[in-house]
Amino acid sequence: MEITDIRVFPVNQDKLRAFVSIVLDQCFVVGDIKIISGASGLFISMPSKRRKDGTFRDIAHPLNSETRLAMEEKIISAYRLEVGDKSDIRTLAQEPEEHSPVLDDASPG
Repeated sequence: MEITDIRVFPVNQDKLRAFVSIVLDQCFVVGDIKIISGASGLFISMPSKRRKDGTFRDIAHPLNSETRLAMEEKIISAYRLEVGDKSDIRTLAQEPEEHSPVLDDASPG
């Protein structure tokens, strides 16, 4: 599975920085992904739906952390290119480098 297109719609509302749509393998769209600015930097929030009890449940999401990290890095990189921001990306400094090879190649420099 490959992300073949990323569309970023910046909003800059409080902690919400952008809405994002991605296309997988040129044939499947996932929309309403949010880029959020948190205490550790930027992260993505997958599309979700509010339940009757007020809680939220993701309606589309990666099944493992490796896929989530790869998606997050590509989406946040596209956001940074769109808005010209290189300072507000979450880093995984607390984890050893061998746990995040996807981030090693795409580090800002």
